[in-house]
Amino acid sequence: MHLRRHRILATLLVLALVLLNDDSGSAKSKVVMSWRNPQAPTAKFHHVLALGLSQKTTVRADFEDGLAKQLDALGLEAVPGNTILLRPEGTQLDLNYLKGQLRENNIEAVVVSRLLKIEHTQTYVPGQPLFTPYPYYGTFWGYYGTVYPVVYSPDYLREEKKVRIETNLYFISGSDGILLWTGITDTFDPKNVHKAINKLVALIVEQMQSDGVLP
Repeated sequence: MHLRRHRILATLLVLALVLLNDDSGSAKSKVVMSWRNPQAPTAKFHHVLALGLSQKTTVRADFEDGLAKQLDALGLEAVPGNTILLRPEGTQLDLNYLKGQLRENNIEAVVVSRLLKIEHTQTYVPGQPLFTPYPYYGTFWGYYGTVYPVVYSPDYLREEKKVRIETNLYFISGSDGILLWTGITDTFDPKNVHKAINKLVALIVEQMQSDGVLP
């Protein structure tokens, strides 16, 4: 009974460790590259349009709202594109309509993001022996009863989804739009789209700050 109890506790601890290390439900984003235009003039702007290019209306709105919120936190006055650029899902945007809306809302700069590609990969992960550490090492019987029935994690295929996004910052006040900055990000396993978007827009704004194009 004593040995069986140790084995059960060992198994529970292994399962707990696996669950704690399994963060597949949490999307991760990283900056692949960023570039600031060295030839662009120093631009001061306050009114910014947060624009996402997507055929999915809800995804576009979530992205634009999240990006605008991040820009507002910097003291800028950001306008989500979905509040002034009303269009049904899947329709093309009229450039003249866009220019008119930018003028009416005194927009001086635009942060615009678009999907570049989505990749799906599968990785084979071989099973590994998992040993339970202290306190079961404290006595010989505890050690023997725990280590003897070595617990193996089964082989499995790890599926990964990678979403690559391009983001540009344009200064448009008094011009057709000068590129100030561009960046590319990868987001891995975005199962919860809303949470993934919040993390992504925070990363994008942080990188633009780091590169000196945002306050």
